[in-house]
Amino acid sequence: MAMNKADGCLSAPGTSSLDAAVALFHSLSDSTRLAIVRRLADGEARVVDLIGELGLAQSTVSAHVACLRDCGLVIGRPEGRQMFYSLTRPELMDLLASAETLLAATGNTVALCPNYGTRARRVATIDNEESPR
Repeated sequence: MAMNKADGCLSAPGTSSLDAAVALFHSLSDSTRLAIVRRLADGEARVVDLIGELGLAQSTVSAHVACLRDCGLVIGRPEGRQMFYSLTRPELMDLLASAETLLAATGNTVALCPNYGTRARRVATIDNEESPR
């Protein structure tokens, strides 16, 4: 890790702290990954536990857990033939609590955002379904 002289933050060589923040928020931008993080805030879980609680396919859950693990937000603890996943940093829950406070303070107006809000996601989904493959 190298010290970024502009802001005093640690960052990987060749990346800025802004790049790292973008990657962090991008890793949390998927509803499935966010649901997994919220579930793991309650304690460790196996993929099979997450499948049952989230009602998603094993491949979907495994892919999202792998993404969170690759981002350093989740760690696996092997026990026999099973892997128990947990959050690597409790500060992640502080971040999510701050986000919930911000959403409450703004009346969830971010949901109206033309680029990332709920309507924009619906339009993008419809466009993808209607486009020829």
